[in-house]
Amino acid sequence: MNYIKNFGLSNILLLILCLAIILIAEYLFLKGDQLHGIFIGLWAPTLLGVMIYVKLVNNGRK
Repeated sequence: MNYIKNFGLSNILLLILCLAIILIAEYLFLKGDQLHGIFIGLWAPTLLGVMIYVKLVNNGRK
């Protein structure tokens, strides 16, 4: 529980969302829909980049 307070509930939810995006992209890619799988697979690093940016902006204000 202390880990959730340190890391933040919103960050944990976004990481779970990234994991779900990766799993959906792999499913689509292996099913035969490679282009959609690659497109959706690129959402996860974009979301992680936004998370890092927001965290850097918040740390810069403190």
